[in-house]
Amino acid sequence: MHRIVLVGAGRIGRIHAANAAASPRIDLAGVVDPVASAARALADEHATSVTTFEQALDDPGIAGVVIASSTDTHLDYSVRAAAAGKAIFCEKPIDHDPARARAAASALSGARLLLAFNRRFDPNFQALKARLDSGAIGTLESLQITSNDPSPPPASYIAVSGGLFKDMAIHDFDMARWLLGEEPATVYAAGSCLVDPDIGALGDIDTARTVLTTASGRLCVISNSRRSGFGYDQRVEAYASAGMVRADNVVESTVQVWSESGAAADRFRNFFLDRYAEAYRREMDHFADILDGAAPMVGYEDGVAALELAEAAARSLAQGQPVAL
Repeated sequence: MHRIVLVGAGRIGRIHAANAAASPRIDLAGVVDPVASAARALADEHATSVTTFEQALDDPGIAGVVIASSTDTHLDYSVRAAAAGKAIFCEKPIDHDPARARAAASALSGARLLLAFNRRFDPNFQALKARLDSGAIGTLESLQITSNDPSPPPASYIAVSGGLFKDMAIHDFDMARWLLGEEPATVYAAGSCLVDPDIGALGDIDTARTVLTTASGRLCVISNSRRSGFGYDQRVEAYASAGMVRADNVVESTVQVWSESGAAADRFRNFFLDRYAEAYRREMDHFADILDGAAPMVGYEDGVAALELAEAAARSLAQGQPVAL
């Protein structure tokens, strides 16, 4: 078993801790968090210890670190862990500043770093990707990616999130790169504050449409909203020369009620931790593969590329015109 340390005992850290503790290949050896009570509670839950990041880096018996702390710490912790020779599982985004992220290339290019774009590990999206790669529906021409939250987060979260493009749509930018098979050449974004005036008061938007165009002319339209009103809305449609492949929303069950008024299906999953529970498990399994010696499926370069798309979308929104990459 590979001994690892988790940094960050918040909501996403608790998910990663549970998945690490459940893995037969991983030993969760310690928890790090500046809030001592949070670190102790999570460590007690998984029968492990409270430690510090410095102790983890200095311990030759620690093979890897999971960085689930606040975004402003991701890059620094990753650079320090790479210098110590540790495998790294880092939550997205790698940083809020593309220039800072690019400046870390010498330290992180080639590092054993898994950047946690969890949607690449969702079995539905993986199946869609496999259909595209097989050529079953011909040559890909365009994508429609829909990502709508059930309801907006509190203003306190928005204030430190980095904005809709870097916090929410960054997952979709990564999905677009993964599925398109080539890098976007231009980005055009439009956005409004239609859901929560408090979000607008913080200088952010809550509704956006972004169009990515590749050099060959492939198109991707990304639809984002902080409120669907009907659950966690996560869909992908890929249109190709011989047909279309679609990954639809995940429902609570396959039960339907049929009556004179029609057919009624069960509700969509209403929270991202439920919708992507299997993706998070598979993501941790892949980190175990990396600890075993495998190359990361998604890494530092992918994190920088998605961040640059998010930055370009924000520039496009501000300028009201497409931005070339």
